[in-house]
Amino acid sequence: MVEDSGMVQRTSEDRSSMLAVTVFPFIIIAGFLFAFIAPEAAIPWTGQTQIALGIIMFGMGLTLTLPDFVLVVKHPLPVLLGVVAQYVIMPCLAVLLSWAFNLSPELAVGVILVGCAPGGTSSNVITYLAKGDVALSVTMTSVSTLLAPLLTPLLTLWLADRTLDVSASDMALSIVKLVIIPIVAGLAVRYAARSWIDRALPALPWISVLGITYVVIAVVSRSADSIVEAGFLVFIVVILHNGLGYLLGYGAGRLFKTGERQSRTMSIEVGMQNSGLAATLAGQYFEPISALPAAVFSVWHNISGGILSLIYRAKPTPEEAVSE
Repeated sequence: MVEDSGMVQRTSEDRSSMLAVTVFPFIIIAGFLFAFIAPEAAIPWTGQTQIALGIIMFGMGLTLTLPDFVLVVKHPLPVLLGVVAQYVIMPCLAVLLSWAFNLSPELAVGVILVGCAPGGTSSNVITYLAKGDVALSVTMTSVSTLLAPLLTPLLTLWLADRTLDVSASDMALSIVKLVIIPIVAGLAVRYAARSWIDRALPALPWISVLGITYVVIAVVSRSADSIVEAGFLVFIVVILHNGLGYLLGYGAGRLFKTGERQSRTMSIEVGMQNSGLAATLAGQYFEPISALPAAVFSVWHNISGGILSLIYRAKPTPEEAVSE
């Protein structure tokens, strides 16, 4: 992760992260098209999505350090506000959009699951590119992820359908296995072999890129027929879900009088979701088509995040305006 200390120093990890985020949409679109055009060729290779997500989360753990969590103690209000916005705005938008577009129950639960997921793993780099508060972004992503075993299953099952034949405790246990344990393991390895891991950090963004692309290929290859029927509608819902998340996240920051950089961070953190986790859980607990919104979200929010960072960068922050 990037240290946020007034003047952000670019390291090889930063450069690798920015390159990965820039190239990522093209890689994931290529994977999406491959799985859609040749699902028979893709399916035999895509049975390990849970392992892929575990590797992504382990890589996230390797990038974290304990000081990343100090912000919760020093400045708890922005973190609390951001995490509350994360778990209120996106789930509510998911329900409203599912109702407004009259989505089938299978697609609706997929959209809601995306909305109830924690912050996306690439949001920290997008925040850096957007001249946001990177330390706050890292902390918000970490805290929302640690809360996911409790909040994601409870919110999903409550908002989607109280009678769904899915156990919240089973889903919570899956999130612990898929997310929490790999992250903690990554943290432990980082401290046990810090010098080795520091040299490997530039490669970690690419592990996330390949892992999420693998999850998308798995989802799309199993839902190729459904994409023809519902793909356009899902794409519109995903664009609105993501875009309104950016807008309302920024608005929440301004409403509570956080600074410009913090509001940009909240915008990105709220709008970008851990769609890899949502896709994996949807494939495990619901119909295959339920994972489609998460797969589309994985493609779109990285494209839109890059565009949003360019928009934010074009507008000087108050700190830059003063320096000029």
